[in-house]
Amino acid sequence: MIGVLVSGRGTNLQALLSAGLPVVAVASSRPGVEALGRAHRADIETAVFALDDYPDRDARDLALADWLEGRRVDVVVTAGFMQLLQPLFVERFRNRIVNVHPALLPAFPGRTPVEDALAHGVKVTGVTVHLVDEGVDSGPIVLQECVPVEPGDTPGTLHARIQAVEHRLLPEAVRLLLDGRVHVEGRKVMIT
Repeated sequence: MIGVLVSGRGTNLQALLSAGLPVVAVASSRPGVEALGRAHRADIETAVFALDDYPDRDARDLALADWLEGRRVDVVVTAGFMQLLQPLFVERFRNRIVNVHPALLPAFPGRTPVEDALAHGVKVTGVTVHLVDEGVDSGPIVLQECVPVEPGDTPGTLHARIQAVEHRLLPEAVRLLLDGRVHVEGRKVMIT
């Protein structure tokens, strides 16, 4: 069973739903986002875990982890969830939290990878699906795919092409994890 963490539009959530993956819970860091509407239309249980409602990040992440475990979530997907998860959360779901990032990690981690790629003048960027650890976009890589940077690309045009790859690669990686085919050895992922 999959729990998805969202903060915005929910296009990667929609990719998981369209792929027929067993999403049973969607948690948002913000109320009223489009991703919650997608979940409601799919009849999936939702909850909001806004930081302002908790004394600190640890308390919020503890409540979030408890909520997900209460729904028997095996795999957590951060799909546009724009907040770092605290170590206590990561430890509870170690090697079962998946993030999709719009760059070829380890290049361009963080919040502005598309803009950073364009600013550096790279010819190729891409998509990385990785396991979440305590760092920023630093967990073991499950899948990657290149996306060429075309002359005249803007952040919007490049991100649109990157998202098309995200919407295909993320469900593939999640399916591998659910099927027990992803094994972590040190910092390296082995797929069987």
